[in-house]
Amino acid sequence: MNAQADGPVALVVAKVPVPGFAKTRLAATVGDAGAADLAAAALLDTIAACHATGWPVVVALTGEPAAAARADAITSALAGCTVLSQRGAGFGERLAAAHADALAAMPNATAVLQVGMDTPQLRAEHLTAALELLKDHEAVLGPATDGGWWLLGLRDPWAAACLTEVPMSTDRTGAATVEALQSRGLRVAATVELLDVDDADDAARVAGEHPGLRFSTGWRVLTAPQRLRLARPPQEPGRH
Repeated sequence: MNAQADGPVALVVAKVPVPGFAKTRLAATVGDAGAADLAAAALLDTIAACHATGWPVVVALTGEPAAAARADAITSALAGCTVLSQRGAGFGERLAAAHADALAAMPNATAVLQVGMDTPQLRAEHLTAALELLKDHEAVLGPATDGGWWLLGLRDPWAAACLTEVPMSTDRTGAATVEALQSRGLRVAATVELLDVDDADDAARVAGEHPGLRFSTGWRVLTAPQRLRLARPPQEPGRH
């Protein structure tokens, strides 16, 4: 879909959720297929939240949707987006390229607000609140509880080039990103902190706090047998 923007654009940077390659820490609890299914649900929840803003949605994607868990649903969701292929070597380089490519696809965009696919609890209100902060700042960052970030909003997407210098996936990624943006003279605002879903504890917390998500339904289905076993009273000896 090729929609033109004369306003903000939501950018989702995502990896196709393939069993064995998606959410490997979560897979230790729910298996490879279960982890990929939850990653797919999180991506669908994220795209839906972005669409709920009314803005054009760009998805910078790596991998083939046909190989994904929930392939039909993901293909259908992507049909309502402008889909671009990720490019670049390291993650910071791919993020910087995604911002630049989103602007190339939407040259009239007044801002690009980028998220990943690890916060299925994302709501449209989170994005619109971040956009409000861009009225008085050149950049807005949404911190994650693990020290990273879940959102980067920029009035000038070319400023994302600084991400190539930021060590990714550390407990200082968020702070280092702020420093990199400020070193270029940008005023950086912080928006609400969200939990990135990395492991089973994170998944259980998000599912418990946000039961209406596709992600949360998937978590309940996958963990129902385990919860049923825990709920059963132990049998007395000799009884079957």
